[in-house]
Amino acid sequence: MAARADDGKPSGVLQGFVLDRNGQRAEGVTVALKGTIRQVSTNQKGFYQFTNLVRGQYVLVVSGVGLQTNEQTVNVTDEQITSLTITIQESIQELQEVKVIAARGLREREVLPEVGHNAIFAGKKTEVINLGALDANLITNNSRQVFSKTPGVMVWESEGSGMQVGVAVRGLSPNRSWEFDTRQNGVQISSDPFGYPEAYYNPPMQAVERIELVRGGASLQYGPQFGGLLNYVLKGPATDKPIAIESQQSVGSYGLFSTYNSLGGTSGRWQYFGYVDYRRADGWRENSRYNIFNGFVSISYLVTNRLKIGAEISRASSVNQQPGGLTDGQFAQNARQSSRARNWFNVPWTVPSVTVDYTINERTQLNLKVHGLFSERNQIGFVSAITNPDVPTAGGQLANRTIDRDTYQNWGSELRLISQYNALGRRHVLSAGVKYFNGYTDRRQQGKGDVGSDFNLRLVDAAFPRALNLRTTNVAAFAENLFRLTDRWTLTPGIRVELLDNSVSGRYSFAANETENQISQQRSRSFALLGVGTEYKLAHFATFYGNYSQAYRPVLFGDLTPAALTDFVIDPNLRDARGYTIDAGLRGAYRKFLTYDLGVYYLNYANRIGTLTRLNEANRPYQFRTNLGRSVSKGVEAYVEIDPIVALAGHSKVGYVSLFTSLGFTDARYLDLPTATVTNGQLVEGNLQRKFVENAPQFIGRFGLNYTYRTFTLTALLNRVGKAYSDANNTENATTNAQTGPIPAYQVMDVLTSIQGKRYLFKAGLNNLTNERYFTRRAGGYPGPGILPADARNFYVTVGIRL
Repeated sequence: MAARADDGKPSGVLQGFVLDRNGQRAEGVTVALKGTIRQVSTNQKGFYQFTNLVRGQYVLVVSGVGLQTNEQTVNVTDEQITSLTITIQESIQELQEVKVIAARGLREREVLPEVGHNAIFAGKKTEVINLGALDANLITNNSRQVFSKTPGVMVWESEGSGMQVGVAVRGLSPNRSWEFDTRQNGVQISSDPFGYPEAYYNPPMQAVERIELVRGGASLQYGPQFGGLLNYVLKGPATDKPIAIESQQSVGSYGLFSTYNSLGGTSGRWQYFGYVDYRRADGWRENSRYNIFNGFVSISYLVTNRLKIGAEISRASSVNQQPGGLTDGQFAQNARQSSRARNWFNVPWTVPSVTVDYTINERTQLNLKVHGLFSERNQIGFVSAITNPDVPTAGGQLANRTIDRDTYQNWGSELRLISQYNALGRRHVLSAGVKYFNGYTDRRQQGKGDVGSDFNLRLVDAAFPRALNLRTTNVAAFAENLFRLTDRWTLTPGIRVELLDNSVSGRYSFAANETENQISQQRSRSFALLGVGTEYKLAHFATFYGNYSQAYRPVLFGDLTPAALTDFVIDPNLRDARGYTIDAGLRGAYRKFLTYDLGVYYLNYANRIGTLTRLNEANRPYQFRTNLGRSVSKGVEAYVEIDPIVALAGHSKVGYVSLFTSLGFTDARYLDLPTATVTNGQLVEGNLQRKFVENAPQFIGRFGLNYTYRTFTLTALLNRVGKAYSDANNTENATTNAQTGPIPAYQVMDVLTSIQGKRYLFKAGLNNLTNERYFTRRAGGYPGPGILPADARNFYVTVGIRL
């Protein structure tokens, strides 16, 4: 049972150690008081502690990935320290032994449990990346290294500062991760998830404890995006001491300097944590300087053993010089060069939230989040095609730069319930919730800036030619229920009901006679998404999972906004893109030395939005934005990792080795995508059937080796990515302005190492060991236009201390 009362002055202490079956102290194991909100993780010594407890009887629950859940009843008395040491056992999947004796590489990747803190994950394809066990360049958020064991993740490597992470899966666009529902600690951090879902901010990876990735099956519980959920979970306060300090100082190539410092702890009923992170560099390319600041503060109070209230706020600010794009000829000649010295980008980003956790009883918990976003996106520069040089005119004057500014003011709330109940002799789980979101974007574009080269947002003319008010309102409710059909088999059906309204109003351009071209567009709709997942434990080393989930891509603000043309029509019946994802796979662990996850998928993306050229009644061409057709992505995602030393010898005095491969095979094609152009006054129609979806390579392979000896690790990575196209026409010969054309296949090697003790750490890495010249993106506009080269060979060194 739970504690008998919450009244009175709590003063009892419950503490102890958690040991594995070999008598070694187990770090990172979850210890909770059943029927309360209170839980902690064991520290590096395997120690746990609960203070300020009311006298009474408690049930201590010890759990973790790969562990059998252990429950112990204990009596706590006033003003006394009650000690209890617990020995844990492996679960049927036998993962914990791997964490104790094998290479640290096998701890870097896990899967989410069947039932989480406030969501159901059974039957879904999930991955957890534990950054504390990962050798990777966390300073600049090197995504190809961070996602090295996550099959099929496409990474845009076009922005060396790491301020904006661009990743995608299954043939979707990596554009600032906008095909994901991108979150931090469960709170959405993109500009507007339903109108402009680009994530211009992501937390520094040095502050992230783990990354949770749930593919298509996340759409019912988290939102509509086809990519699924991408959630950055930040580090939290130390639970065993009032003050814990961590400091990491880093230097690297091209003037890189970074400092990360955090402070946190627990004192009585209060917990707090905060960090400041600052990094700057000159950048590998010319004109690519950056300065980035990140700050975070969280505080929580345990009102009772059942109720906890917390608040947190993130603040980021960056000023980045943008080197612009290159033509194919310039890239081949010297990929470091830049002909744009006057382009700058600035992102101030603030994300506050309040969280309430309440345990109704030992089977039912509530979680409420109220969150906001108050941010900006600002740019100034000469953004003409790269074939137009940014040089003085015949009169000796540089062209005026263009200023674009967005201001975001969003707020929302999400209430989640998770409850276990008994029926027909088995325990089932219900997860349900409601969400409200209100977003407002003030968009001002095409402003006339100065002719200088520094960063400023001063207008030469008083008015922005484009000044729009963009609004979104979303109300949603969802429910999923995990039914345990047998001890091995679960079935999880679910539904999500969406009510969505977004609108655009304001001025989109000035006409030639200086009158204003106004726009007023609104879309309101409601619909339901359905899904079902299943999971079956075939054996102690193999679990089958399968999932079908519907999803949609909302009509975005850009879809409702015409270009600065008078001959532009938006289909009054424009609909959200709709579709579904099917997953099936097999995952597990075998005899403590092998982990694997082998899956296949099918993603149907229908009602895709695009623009056609049409002829009006006067036989004059105009642009018509409407729903065009659909694409289908299908493929294989495979992750396999093996420790040969454990497989052959069980134990080793000279260290352990893990070898892994992470493979993604994708066939993403348009099954129906009409085109229409006007040639010599005649409408010429076509269809891009069987063309490859842009930015979707057919092969993404990452291969690696981890060597571990006590606190030392060495990691070698090979990243191979196949050819892709930058446009739906699959243009083979690059255009003169380099905005359209192929993206050639490439491979990159990295070597990383670390030494991590209880009080200190040392990390170093050599990125792009063979100094490859490659690019992952051709930009049609910002931050190009043109080819955006990836960074060449570079290094970093980090030293840190924990107190």
